[in-house]
Amino acid sequence: MRYFPLFMDLNNKPVLVVGGGEVACRKIDALIRAGAYVTVVSPQVAPYLESLVKDGKCVWVKNFYSSAVLDQPFIQVWATTDNPELNHQVHKEAKQRGLLVNVVDDQPYCDFITPSMIDRGRIQIAISSGGASPVLVRNLRETIEGVLPGNLGLLAEFGSSKRNSIKEALPSVDLRRQFWERFFALTAVKQATSRDVLEQAYSELLKQDKPRELEVVWVEFAQDVERLSLKALRTMQQAERVLYPKQCPFDFIDLCRRDAERELFSDETELSQRLEELKQQEERIVIFIPQGTQAYALLQSGQRVIGLASERLA
Repeated sequence: MRYFPLFMDLNNKPVLVVGGGEVACRKIDALIRAGAYVTVVSPQVAPYLESLVKDGKCVWVKNFYSSAVLDQPFIQVWATTDNPELNHQVHKEAKQRGLLVNVVDDQPYCDFITPSMIDRGRIQIAISSGGASPVLVRNLRETIEGVLPGNLGLLAEFGSSKRNSIKEALPSVDLRRQFWERFFALTAVKQATSRDVLEQAYSELLKQDKPRELEVVWVEFAQDVERLSLKALRTMQQAERVLYPKQCPFDFIDLCRRDAERELFSDETELSQRLEELKQQEERIVIFIPQGTQAYALLQSGQRVIGLASERLA
């Protein structure tokens, strides 16, 4: 992983943009939408930036760049001019002050890069190739946008509005997580186009008493992680605990829910003892086992086993 993915809170934070051309327009527009307090340094700016300045959406220092500009407490610096020498000077002087800096379209001089974004209100999806293939990323973004439901923004706003009330109704994090998983899986919720529909579904689901029990699902692994089925992936994303043997490839474990407890077991005897200890837990557990093994047959009695998709030669 070349870059660590990060969403940065720029609301009311000071950001410096050196340059006032077309590239600066694109970056400043995104920065303003993120709530940043933008200062532009350039002897001239594009008409669009002039309109932003007149509307009070950013500040224009009508002058050539000088290092003195960096004496202000900016948390982020963008160099967007068409002069590479000047951009590299901005980079050098910003780094001397310990500032994060991005020289647009000059990757070696970037502390951070901006990904391709899908923006659905509170839902933001970032896609990046680390600068390796922008066209591939654009195609991928178009593919993802084509399958995303149109009401994502509505669902996110509704979930945000219930953060306090759900805590009063369901005191534990696990109970709230389970509730939201069930809520967003409802057909009425998936098809909702108004808040009223969501309110009704929310109230009805809260009234339901659905006790939790220990649920164990066995998932086979091999060397090719792409042979996992959608059912297996969905189960892995819902599990609160993951048990796996040493030979299980990390690619399989890495696809499980990020906050799931992960435990290594050495053999079927140790696994049997651990499952006995977990009997009283109200958890969903995924156990990875090698494809085709019969070593765990007795432990699997009455439980689901999800195999890998088969491979065929053309």
